[in-house]
Amino acid sequence: MKKLIETLKNCWKIEDLRSRILVTIAFVAIYRFGSFVVLPGINPGALAKLQEQTAGGLMSLLDMFSGGAFSNASIFALGIMPYISASIVMQLLAVAVPYFQKMQREGESGRKKIMWYTRVLTVFILFFQAPSYLMNLKMQSAGALASGLSWTEFTIPAMILLAAGSMFILWLGERITDKGIGNGISMIIMIGIIARLPQAFIQEVTSRFTAITGGGLVMFIVELMILYAVVCAAILLTQAVRRVPVQYAKRVERNGRQVGGARQYIPLKLFAANVMPIIFAQALMFIPIVIVSYTSNQGGYIIRNLMDHTSWLYNVIFAALIIAFTYFYTAITLNPTQMSEDMKRNNGFIPGIKPGKPTADFIEGVMSRLTFPGSLFIAFIAIMPSLAGLLNVQQGFAQFFGGTSLLILVGVVIDTLQQIETHLTTRHYEGLLNSGHVRSQRGVSAY
Repeated sequence: MKKLIETLKNCWKIEDLRSRILVTIAFVAIYRFGSFVVLPGINPGALAKLQEQTAGGLMSLLDMFSGGAFSNASIFALGIMPYISASIVMQLLAVAVPYFQKMQREGESGRKKIMWYTRVLTVFILFFQAPSYLMNLKMQSAGALASGLSWTEFTIPAMILLAAGSMFILWLGERITDKGIGNGISMIIMIGIIARLPQAFIQEVTSRFTAITGGGLVMFIVELMILYAVVCAAILLTQAVRRVPVQYAKRVERNGRQVGGARQYIPLKLFAANVMPIIFAQALMFIPIVIVSYTSNQGGYIIRNLMDHTSWLYNVIFAALIIAFTYFYTAITLNPTQMSEDMKRNNGFIPGIKPGKPTADFIEGVMSRLTFPGSLFIAFIAIMPSLAGLLNVQQGFAQFFGGTSLLILVGVVIDTLQQIETHLTTRHYEGLLNSGHVRSQRGVSAY
């Protein structure tokens, strides 16, 4: 506790870090406030059926990603997921379409162009999802509309507000990334998840101590022990790296002085894709909700199972998508050929491996061996909430045993702490992670 207090004091002493933390808190507060601003013309007291719908099933996950804004009929109801969907499409295009491949190789200018296309695509997705949300709102809470106002008159302004609200969240996320601490988009998703934790915890405690088959204090302690074990495993494995040694050959400068000869390491992470595969996969799993919103019934057997995150069909497809996206995201973020060329250009080589293509093949082989167990672990964590249901854990609390919630929380918290650590260590202060060793720098053996 003394070390924590001292670290907080050090954070406050650094003006740049202090301002970044305050900016992050301010933008997060704006986001949470907007989650309770109801669409004009909607009576918030008549949303009982909508809130009941989002209390379970896949709708509860959608509500969690929006920080409760979905069930509140808020101007932020669509959340950040339309942008995530647009990012998935753009990253697929960057792999399959030569025009976007060339753009991706243009460096910072190409990245800005891709971001512009992503925002435009987000707007198109919003004007597709906004009517879906309003149709569902009409079916679940038809009486919530103010008297004297028809749904026809309400729809167009509400669509514009929903689209503007989602784009404003995107703007907040980008400002957090630029002016605050951590990745803004991931931070917003994390805040929405944490907002559900107190209510879920209270419901679980009440269930264990009041239900006949609740199990009482003993079962609740067992739950907490399992949760602690899963969190520790997630923290350890998400920071595991395989350090590949790189030897730099000596060279003689014009003045006759020898330079080089140092050995460095390339840290190849077990989870190079971080939480992105599970976010991408979750975005695709929301598609059945959109399909059902445009139909008069609840769909057939397959659609119903895809909307039930506890069904075997949902979990099998979800796990397969996560594994596929893990390989995909790793492939587009790490380029073994480029890494090999950079080493060769700087007179570097991996001991025992010839420069050029053999080096690229070696790095690719190491990444393949790391990605496979990493993707399996992420997929297992993703379906943990369904397994927790077998222990009669309440659905809201079960989400924190794994799935999207746990991996996002662990990934975002670690990333944010490492950024704070960087600010502290560059100014010769002891950081938050020193006592536990900064695994991003030292590494944990992956195998």
